[in-house]
Amino acid sequence: MSGKKLVRPRDGRKVSGVCLGIADYIGIDAAIVRILWVVGTLIFFGAGILLYIACIFIIPEDDNTIDVDFTEK
Repeated sequence: MSGKKLVRPRDGRKVSGVCLGIADYIGIDAAIVRILWVVGTLIFFGAGILLYIACIFIIPEDDNTIDVDFTEK
């Protein structure tokens, strides 16, 4: 397991950090995710707004802690 977690970061967010968290998780620029989200919202008649609100409650907010693994390899 890579240890990568989907979270909403506190730093760099525009609204609530959903798109930034998704971008960080998949490794692309947040602007691309934001543009795709807006385009998807327009294409699917506003469904992206409801999905965004759901993601605010589903994706946890980053607690700014550093995970340290002390196990020997």
